[in-house]
Amino acid sequence: MIVDCHCHAGKGDGFTGPWDTDAPLGAYLRRAAAAGIDRTILLPAFSSDYGEANRALARIVARAPHRLQAFAMVHAARDRGRIHELVETAVKRYAFRGIKVHRHDAPINREVCEAARRFRLPVLYDIGGDTAVLELLSDQYPDVAFIVPHLGSFGDDWRAQLGVIDHLVRHPNIHADTSGVRRFDLLVQAVRRAGAHKILFGSDGPWLHPGLELAKIDALQLGPQQRSLVLGGNLLRLIGQTPQARPGRADPDRADPTAPTRAASIRPPRSQAGEHGSQAHRPPLPLAPSR
Repeated sequence: MIVDCHCHAGKGDGFTGPWDTDAPLGAYLRRAAAAGIDRTILLPAFSSDYGEANRALARIVARAPHRLQAFAMVHAARDRGRIHELVETAVKRYAFRGIKVHRHDAPINREVCEAARRFRLPVLYDIGGDTAVLELLSDQYPDVAFIVPHLGSFGDDWRAQLGVIDHLVRHPNIHADTSGVRRFDLLVQAVRRAGAHKILFGSDGPWLHPGLELAKIDALQLGPQQRSLVLGGNLLRLIGQTPQARPGRADPDRADPTAPTRAASIRPPRSQAGEHGSQAHRPPLPLAPSR
């Protein structure tokens, strides 16, 4: 099963660029299907009201639950005091599988991390090149999985991306996605130094072509087990799911995104753990998501 862990959908209201205006899925879904991508994690576009943006995203997911799942987006500063409520609604009512935070909105805070811990969710945090925060997050919340998109910088800051690779090597709960990474040798280095169990395939659709982003993973020429981890196994592990396969290809029609989640583990498979060791599985979710 191939899972794109990073694609935006829905409308924003900022009108400063595509990222806060509109993220239409039509072309993306056609391109993803042609590339053999089975499932996609959706994220809202930038919005002045993430409660409404998450609600609108849930309606999009409901149209194709066999193919689409979502992470809830929150604004760490503007939503202060109600982040737990927003996340609880997203988990219990919409069956969302993670949290998205962007430093462009505001730096991540303890309230976000506590919500992630409470609901056993991974956090996809766009650090915008601020790699130092990963040291603090890994120390304060070792039981929360953090996914750093773009290997730390959509703006092609190779210093930040090198710094993220160092954190991937040292911290079991820090992961990165491949979306928008232009310096291919940094992806090679990330897999070689940190291991395939720390890297997740993402496209940053609909604005980047999922087939082109997937071609970068093919170009890494990974072994079958490593490729399987990067292309979906790692993400499914972090959100508490397992792939369901059919002969020759995963079958997304047989996966129910509204089913109760198992505990997400940040522990890599035994054959991939290597020098990074392992962590104990977290307990099950206290409540199964419901619509």
